[in-house]
Amino acid sequence: MLLRQQKRLKRHKRIRAKISGVKERPRLSVFRSARHIYAQLVDDKAGKILAASSDREIKKLPKGKTAIALEVGKLIARKAKDLKIEKVAFDRGGYQYHGRVKSLAEGAREGGLKF
Repeated sequence: MLLRQQKRLKRHKRIRAKISGVKERPRLSVFRSARHIYAQLVDDKAGKILAASSDREIKKLPKGKTAIALEVGKLIARKAKDLKIEKVAFDRGGYQYHGRVKSLAEGAREGGLKF
């Protein structure tokens, strides 16, 4: 298990060398654990988190982890719209782009974010 996490962190480090966020186009960072999924809008230049959301904020959770991730994507898009942010740089965090990560990205796109 530790080897799998080390590989993910190595991929994430490689991705982060190419992606960075600024205030006009922040980085949409995704973290996925066994039970929860988190999303953050990060301004790397200032070193600040502009907005964050997770499945813990959703009152009525849908059934299934991918459906929950879709709702988290919509929630982070709503928060970005409140901050007048339309474009983001998607950071999948070293995870494969499928399942919950893909569902979160689709939810963010449905909410109006472009990346």
